[in-house]
Amino acid sequence: MSGLTVSPDLTVQDTIVLQNLIDDIKRYDDKHLAPADGDEGYASQESLDDKSNRDDEPCRGVSSQRDAKDIRKLKGLSDAAGPDFEPTVLSSVDLRDLPAKIPAALHRLVVLPYVAWARKVVRHETDVVMLTHLGLYLATSVPSAVVLFRSFGYAHAVLHAAMQFHYMGTYTLMMHQHIHMGGVLSRGHPLLRALDAVFPYVTDPLMGHTWNTYFYHHVKHHHVEGNGPNDLSSTIRYQRDDPADFLRYVARFFFLVWFDLPRYFLRKGQLRNAAKTGFWELGNYAVLAALYRLNPRATAFVLLAPLLLLRLGLMVGNWGQHAFVDADEPDSDFRSSITLIDVPSNRYCYNDGYHTSHHLNPRRHWRDHPTSFLQQKKTYIREKALVFHDIDYLMITVRLLRKDYLHLARRLVPVGDQIAMTLEERAAMLRRHTRRFGEDEIRQKFRGYKAD
Repeated sequence: MSGLTVSPDLTVQDTIVLQNLIDDIKRYDDKHLAPADGDEGYASQESLDDKSNRDDEPCRGVSSQRDAKDIRKLKGLSDAAGPDFEPTVLSSVDLRDLPAKIPAALHRLVVLPYVAWARKVVRHETDVVMLTHLGLYLATSVPSAVVLFRSFGYAHAVLHAAMQFHYMGTYTLMMHQHIHMGGVLSRGHPLLRALDAVFPYVTDPLMGHTWNTYFYHHVKHHHVEGNGPNDLSSTIRYQRDDPADFLRYVARFFFLVWFDLPRYFLRKGQLRNAAKTGFWELGNYAVLAALYRLNPRATAFVLLAPLLLLRLGLMVGNWGQHAFVDADEPDSDFRSSITLIDVPSNRYCYNDGYHTSHHLNPRRHWRDHPTSFLQQKKTYIREKALVFHDIDYLMITVRLLRKDYLHLARRLVPVGDQIAMTLEERAAMLRRHTRRFGEDEIRQKFRGYKAD
């Protein structure tokens, strides 16, 4: 268990989940001690768990009593009708901790009335943070971009690009919720419905997105294929710790997504999706070209720089999300994706670290991922799923390309049989999961796959 630490910056939900897993490790280790050395505090309920887990060897150490208690806590935080409900208002701090960081009058006169109003404006009452951020983008990114096109200055342009880079990850994962859930604002008023439908056409290009490509690539394609052989962003044909393979992976998306994605839909017989994808992607390029002719400097900083940075970030992230694929069952969501319990992914990016949970149910609300993880924890354990802490997808990719498997093994939160492994054995396991798949192996292990 050495090296597992609970960061004070984790969300309340992540803290509950990570402490739960640490408790499992303690109990697992205690099961291997002589009876006289065990903790008598586990005697009553845990003896019942021992009986229920007797034929479920990987799950020894799991406490059903502890899990039920933690699941109740997590559900309570998201139950708008309950006394423990806590909406997310800001990315950087939990609502419960805000009074200690700001003047009492500001909290009473501004924050609380804003939260009460915003809960009625957003689609889900937990999601006040999305209205907070949408207001931030409309008040900063949009006017800044307009000023640059009207009166360009290099100092302003550099600061604008830095601001957009800072916003980009959180915005993208807000839009991730938008494309999966059909919006983030309430359906209860026509003006809110209109704003929900229109704002992406204004803010997406400023954050590096081409119009509607994220929806068609991610929802209509990636979640259909699930990192399988027909997935254009699949990692299985690449050696995931090889920099040259990584560059080929990034380059294909960078230069060929405009061609590959419509072609994918054509092969699937989805002519309408192929036409829409080609129209929006190529139409966006045409607009960029026209704007560049009118104002090249503003277009470069306001639109082209975010586009290039985001597309690199998307591929770096997807590489980390699907770098580890178990050759024994590569078409399993549990064995081809990972779970992260870390601050950047979950506090600032809407629980994006729970990637396995997201693939199991792409329409699951982001606040429900920690609860679902604990509810299905035994399945995660039996399926030999991988859980990491204190590392994000970017650094997973960086450490892989450096072949630093020992560092990755230290960041692993071992579950089930992984707990008994040494650090070196965990590193070797991770290395095995990054191996490239050959075409014969792909045809054998992915049911129903037929090469073009």
